[in-house]
Amino acid sequence: MLFPVNIPFKFTSTLGNPIDEETETMEFMIPLNSQDARPLYEQIYQYIKNEIRNGNLKPDKRLPSSRELAKNLKVSRSTTQLAYEQLVSEGYLEAVPRKGYFAAELDGLLPPVSGEGRTCRPEGKKDLPVLWKVDFSPRGIDLKSFPFSTWRKINRAILKEEEVEIFLKGDPQGDLPLREAIREYLHGARGVNCTADQIIVGAGNEYLLMLLSQLLGNHMGIAMENPTYKQAFRVLSGMGHPVFPVGMDESGLMVSELRNLSVSVAYVMPSHQFPMGIVMPVKRRQELLAWAGEMPGRYLIEDDYDSEFRYKGKPIPALQGMDQNGCVIYMGTFSKAIAPAIRVGYMVLPAGLLKKYREQARFYSSTVSRVDQRLLAQFLAGGYFERHLNRMREIYKAKHDTLLAALKPLEEIFAIGGEFAGLHVLLSHRGKMTEEELVEAAARAGVKVYGLSGFFIHKEHARQTKTVILGYASLSETEIREGAALLLEAFDVPVQQERKE
Repeated sequence: MLFPVNIPFKFTSTLGNPIDEETETMEFMIPLNSQDARPLYEQIYQYIKNEIRNGNLKPDKRLPSSRELAKNLKVSRSTTQLAYEQLVSEGYLEAVPRKGYFAAELDGLLPPVSGEGRTCRPEGKKDLPVLWKVDFSPRGIDLKSFPFSTWRKINRAILKEEEVEIFLKGDPQGDLPLREAIREYLHGARGVNCTADQIIVGAGNEYLLMLLSQLLGNHMGIAMENPTYKQAFRVLSGMGHPVFPVGMDESGLMVSELRNLSVSVAYVMPSHQFPMGIVMPVKRRQELLAWAGEMPGRYLIEDDYDSEFRYKGKPIPALQGMDQNGCVIYMGTFSKAIAPAIRVGYMVLPAGLLKKYREQARFYSSTVSRVDQRLLAQFLAGGYFERHLNRMREIYKAKHDTLLAALKPLEEIFAIGGEFAGLHVLLSHRGKMTEEELVEAAARAGVKVYGLSGFFIHKEHARQTKTVILGYASLSETEIREGAALLLEAFDVPVQQERKE
């Protein structure tokens, strides 16, 4: 079955300034085939991705909302949300708060000359067309393993109950059963000590950061690891906070540099720093907590975004569990562990900020549907989440081990970092090869890798980088091996043939 869809677009810049005040209509035909073995969300995701790759969807042009697209395609909104959020996670779309979804700026991307692949030309090398064969995006996850049957079962059971109550306005902090389930999970899995009253549920960490900004006051300076998660930087700086980059060593954020700054808040990712992959040791965590406890009004924002995935040794408990002074604001999300479209994040506020929230911000309504809250609460309380996590750990570990084994011939000329946790690794050239040269060489072989420089707060800090990032979550093991083999060829590394006895 094919669904030709005409969707009105209002062309808007990423800053929200209208380019054309009149609404224009754009032919946006998405062929959904009911006979296709792929789920509908995957068909939508693949079509839009190809349109962006081919240059048919230009950057800075707003796409229809997930609700509008679902209405026009006559599918559920969860289907379009899942497709959109996977595109966001892989970097093909950008979700701009309060404005919508935009096609991302993909440097060097040009329409393919033939076939279904995509061509690009490395920046500054107009005469070098290449075909992407493997994309090591650090933002993707494995959606093929999403627990569709369980999710549908719980959803049907919730709606069958016909409870009017779940369609009424709920607690602004999030429904209590969900907060209780989150509290129990965090205490058991991450060593977080809190009550359900301290937890605020919101539609993604971007919303929660904006809410937190109001509690802190937008005049307050914030220190951030450099390089860092750029979306958090965009939100915080966009809310008016002066953001100060702080360097890192092998243990993470350097507290000695932090002490030289006039800031009261530090944003850190101690469990698996993005993008460097550093796991902060206990001593450095104690130093950070000591800094925060030296003066009233100092806080640490702990972003624990992918702590579930660790492949060597025991997980290190959250920084919040070590806090004795009420200095740590703990933040987490289900987007990495379940799916990007599960737009449910949570924030654990210390007592001082919780009091401030109740006085200044409790009038905000919850941004997460109560149906989704009920569904997720049962997913957690019923043990489904734990079983899903265990399965995903096995899947990601297999992919992680496949990638490290395939990259082993590179060890003499590259340092491999960030391994044993998370969903990406780093390759750092031991010689003189620059990041630009590495990206360009990979592109010649048809492989998309991501330069570390794109994650620095200020471009001048990234001048000397010799590092690229390889994400593996959204790739199959076959694709991982293919991509690694192409990189060996691109970097002119001889492959040792196995001796046959």
